Parts: sequence; C-alpha cells; structure tokens
Amino acid sequence: MLVGVMAGLIIAPKARIFHGHDWVYGTEVRAVFGNPKAGDVVLLKDQRDRYLGSAMYNPQSQIVARRFSRRKQDLDRDFFARRISQSMLLRERYLPGEEMMRLVWSESDGLPGLIIDRYRDVLVVQTLTMAMYQRLGLIRDILGDLLQPRCILVRNDSPMLLAEGIEPETYVAAGEMPEPFVGTGRGIKFLVDLSTGQKTGLYLDQLQNYEEVAKFARGRRVLDCFCNQGGFALACAKAGAASVTAVDISEEAIASVRRNAELNGVQVEAIAENAFDFLKRESDAVRNGADPKWDMIILDPPSFTRNKKSLNGALRGYKEIHLRAMQMLPVGGVLSSFSCSHHISSTLFRQTICEAAVDGHSTLRLIGTHGQSPDHPILLNIPETEYLKGFTFEMVPGR
Repeated sequence: MLVGVMAGLIIAPKARIFHGHDWVYGTEVRAVFGNPKAGDVVLLKDQRDRYLGSAMYNPQSQIVARRFSRRKQDLDRDFFARRISQSMLLRERYLPGEEMMRLVWSESDGLPGLIIDRYRDVLVVQTLTMAMYQRLGLIRDILGDLLQPRCILVRNDSPMLLAEGIEPETYVAAGEMPEPFVGTGRGIKFLVDLSTGQKTGLYLDQLQNYEEVAKFARGRRVLDCFCNQGGFALACAKAGAASVTAVDISEEAIASVRRNAELNGVQVEAIAENAFDFLKRESDAVRNGADPKWDMIILDPPSFTRNKKSLNGALRGYKEIHLRAMQMLPVGGVLSSFSCSHHISSTLFRQTICEAAVDGHSTLRLIGTHGQSPDHPILLNIPETEYLKGFTFEMVPGR
C-alpha cells in the first residue's frame, strides 16, 4: 500500500488516461502538487479530486507519469515480488519448458520500464524508466530470491534511456559474467553472447515466428534478408529447405550465422552485404532475364523509424525491398515480411506491401499472419505494447 505520499498530478480532461491508457504526457497535466522528484510515486487525480491511480513520475520525459496501479500502491518489495511472480506464471502457462524468453515486459506486465529476459540460468535486466532504474538493487535482490540465477546482467544500453535522463551502462549486478554459451529457443540452438548480441542477446520476440515461417520452407530455395543471427535461415534449414542463403550487412552477424548453422548441423550460405544492395542487384538480374535463384524470401529488417517524423522515409524503404523481393520470386513463391516499428501499424504495413505489389504487377495471396511471441503480451488499452507484425504471402498468377 501507499503510505504518506502526498505528491501527485491533476490530469486534464480528455487525456488518454480517461480512455484506458496508462500514460500521462506533460501536455495532459493541469497541476502538480507536493513537489515530486524524478522516480517518485505520485497520485493521479482528475479535476474533481477523484482518484485515478498510482504512477511513476519523471518530469524529464515526455511521458511524465506511467500508471502502474489503479489502487494506492507503492513500489515496495511486496509489489515487485508479486508482479514478477505473476509474470513468471504467465510464461509457464504459455511457454512451458522454454529456457530462453522474456520474463517481464514493461507495461504488459504492470511494471513500466522494466524488462527481464532469461537465457537459461542467466537474467538480463533493462530499466527504461527512472523509477525502475532507481530501484535496481531491490529488483536484483527479488530476482535472486525467486530464481537463484547464475548471473544478473544489467544492460542499460537502449537509446530510449536518454529520454528518461538515464546514462547508458552495462554491468554485472550479481554473479559473474558468463562466457558465450549455447541456448535453445523453439528447438533452434544459438550461441548466446549477452555482452554484444542485439537487444539483450537475441530477438526473443521472433522465436515463435521462426517456427511459423519455416513451415513453408520445405523443398524451397530460401533467402533470409536482414538475417542478424540467422533465426529464420536456421529454422528453414532444419525444416527441410532445399537451400538457404542468409544476408546481413554486419560481418559479426554473419559470423554468428555460420557458428549457429554448425551448432544445428545445417548448411546455410551466409553473405555479408547490404541487403538493399543485394536485393537491387538480384532483382535487376531477374528483370534482365536471369532465372530466379530463390522461391522463398524472408524480409526482417531493423526498425526503419523510431518516430513519426521519419515515417514516410521508412515506408519508402519498406516499399522498395518488397518490390525487389517480388521481382525475384516466381509464381508460387513465398514472401514473408516483418516490421518491428510501432509507428507502422499492421494495416499500414499491409497497405505498403500491396502498393509494392501493384507497382510490380504482382498478385499476393495471404497465407500467414504473425505477431509477437506470447512472452511479449499485448494490452488492448496500450497499443504501444503491440509493435511486431508479419505476413506471409504466396505469389499467384496475375488476374
């Protein structure tokens, strides 16, 4: 319970919190009372002094308050132990036996700004809000009691930290930093390097999609563009693809693909090249009369936009890579594509792919719809919790 807290915010009418959202922007605050500091718990009230909930406060951020409870609640040990335990039970229900997953995902688990990923017996923690950052010691102790991990690594290296006024840092909070080790996700082995891997080590949100997309790969010649550590390529190879090619601009990523292919006992041709340049060259070759080299192409680029200002440029980028991929596929070929930008909705993403198909005189049949793995749950009242979307299409003869 919340004891002795007098600070709070008066929220303006028509703010999004009255429509179910849990965020309060600075422009939605009518008044601040009690002189709260960054990271404090504050009370939220409407203009009639009616209670709206308890929130984390940070005046340095555009999102000045993030509600974490509709009751009067402090960020104490009991609260963290209860919420983290609840999130663990959710994962046990939907992903039993998996050794690599996201255990806590921010607002989706009622812990705004806290991310906890499990890689076997190692935990990686990120704190993306000032309140969570200030309570890292408490969070570490609770994780030690609940899970007895071999190591707890704090990896606060996200660019989002700047908006909260948090300096980036990476350090071992408990135990010793593990050497790179082999972890298994949905039956695929990965060499996990927690100090350098993308996000907290791997793209855990895509593990389920590797499985789903690989179901279309048997007997096909597969191209995995923007492959990172090769999740799609590995899954397709294990599923019986005739051949697999993986492309990424990063030499380090391509080295990881080769190591992971060896771990899984599969053959993957890994090429270090800018995927845009690769797609342009190969599509030009097909347009000039060359036979298609692949009959399944996977596009999983990094986010092309982190804000609305760069949205149009991002859409042009998505349209280009889809147009190129379609030009490289024969009738009956398969195209799987993903976007991890929240600012590009599923509807807008599909529309962009459709526009590329129209320009390329291609006809697509939707055969698969993909999203985030269940350990990245989505809250209906907070659309920002849904960011990853994907579609699989089949190229059909023009009508």
